Amino acid sequence: MPEINWSTILPSYEDMLSAGMHYGRRKTVKHPKMDHFIYALKDSIHLINIYKTKEELEKAIEFLKKTKDSGGVILWTSLTKHSEAKIIEIANALSMPYIRERWLGGSLTNFKTIQKRMMYFKEIQEKWANPQFMEKLIKKEKHDMEKELRLLTEKFQGLDRMTKLPDVVFLSSLRHGDLPFREAKRLGIKIVAICNTESDPSGVDYAIPANDNAKQSVELILETIKKALK
Repeated sequence: MPEINWSTILPSYEDMLSAGMHYGRRKTVKHPKMDHFIYALKDSIHLINIYKTKEELEKAIEFLKKTKDSGGVILWTSLTKHSEAKIIEIANALSMPYIRERWLGGSLTNFKTIQKRMMYFKEIQEKWANPQFMEKLIKKEKHDMEKELRLLTEKFQGLDRMTKLPDVVFLSSLRHGDLPFREAKRLGIKIVAICNTESDPSGVDYAIPANDNAKQSVELILETIKKALK
C-alpha cells in the first residue's frame, strides 16, 4: 500500500477552525465518553480538541485506505442533508455503494431480500432503457412503470452497487445513524463515524470527533478522506 503523504492530505488547523469543526453540542446533551475529546466549554457549548480530531481522522483514513486497497467494500452513508452531496461524490469517485436521506431497514441484516429488490430495480431500469420493449406498452403502462422506477430509484440508487455485505460502514453522523449502526454492530461490520459531543463513540471502531452539524466541517472531513483514498 503506497504511503500517504499526510502533509498534503490532512487539513490545516486553521482550515479546521474556519470550518467550525471544533464546535460540539450544548453542555446539557454531552455524552461522558466524549470527555477526552473535549478541551473547553464556552457559552454552554463544548469545544472539541482539533488536535485529537486530526489524530483520529488520520487513523480512520489509514484503515479506510487499507480496506479499499485490499478490495474491501465501504458503504458510505449520509442521513443528513448537508452531507449528502459529498457522500455521493466520494462514493462515485471510488465506485462504491452509498445510502442517502433514509436508511432502508434490513439493508444489512436482511440483505438477501434487499438484494432481490435491487435485482428487480435493475430489471426495470433495463426495460425502461429498451425502446423496443417500451414501444409495446400503452400510455398507462408507461406511466405506471415510470412511477415505479422513480420510487425504486429513491430507495436503491447507490445501494444497488452493493453486491455483497460491506466490510465497513461509514456514517457521516453517528447521531443520525442509529439504524445502520445497530445493523452493522449486529453483523460485526466495522464502523467509521463522525461523532459530535452528544454521541457515544464506544461502539465505533474509528470515531472522528468533530462537528457533524455544520456542512463545512463534514465536507472538509469527507474531502480529506476522498483525496487520501483516490
